[in-house]
Amino acid sequence: MQQEIKQILHKLIGDPYIPELRITDIVEILIIAVIVYEIMLWIKNTKAWMLLRGLLMLGLFILVAYVFRMHAILYLARESIGILAFAALVVFQPELRRALEKLGEKNLFSSFYLFDRGRENLRFSDRTREALVDACFSMGSVKTGALIVVERAIHLTEYEMTGIELDCKVSEQVILNIFEHNTPLHDGAVIIRGDRITSATCYLPLSDNMQISKSLGTRHRAALGMSEVSDALILVVSEETGFVSMAMDGQLVRNVTPEYLREKLGQIQNRLSDGKKFTIRKGRQRNEV
Repeated sequence: MQQEIKQILHKLIGDPYIPELRITDIVEILIIAVIVYEIMLWIKNTKAWMLLRGLLMLGLFILVAYVFRMHAILYLARESIGILAFAALVVFQPELRRALEKLGEKNLFSSFYLFDRGRENLRFSDRTREALVDACFSMGSVKTGALIVVERAIHLTEYEMTGIELDCKVSEQVILNIFEHNTPLHDGAVIIRGDRITSATCYLPLSDNMQISKSLGTRHRAALGMSEVSDALILVVSEETGFVSMAMDGQLVRNVTPEYLREKLGQIQNRLSDGKKFTIRKGRQRNEV
């Protein structure tokens, strides 16, 4: 096959020098292609896309300066490269951190007990799943606002510390009491790990996504923001409409049905959704707000 490639290139561009092509070279090219593709996807879905566009414009400006021999501009560009690189690391620290967390979510070492140790304890029971579904739609029927974070692989200790520590079993009655109006714990988010509620009144990071609908309030922005910095599943009950929404992997699905919510929780519970995109399928949700 290599000889055929050489013959084709010889007809097109003469007699070029072609190094010996090995299997490892092909594998290396494929690995680099996958890495570049993943980086481009990450850049496209974050604020780094604006940085990339800015760098391209800056590079074009420097190219023009090089063509017309603008020595002062070229000197300033050379001296400021290190400063700009450091500034980019500071400005885009959250995005870089999330990219590394995404890499860590890949179950490359899941077959080793040492790396997978304790993760089974994070799985919640069928009773917890049903309690979450029943509680969300019970609160939705009376328009009680709620924000519930279901922890997955990434531990949310730093967000637990912003709230009031709890340690109780998940049940419909407990969740309803927490989010009841004018109670000490109703404001903020509840974090659930496995079958336990670990913390309440937690503060979550707000999403700065400019494409979010203006009709969405702080709860929905907090849910989306949390899904952007972690792999958690976040449930939202709207105080204005009573609709139940869910956020995961930086995407928000509004006005879901009990069946859709139960199915998604079941996928997380059985680890069927690990490594898959969070998508919306027809017939699984009601009309959006």
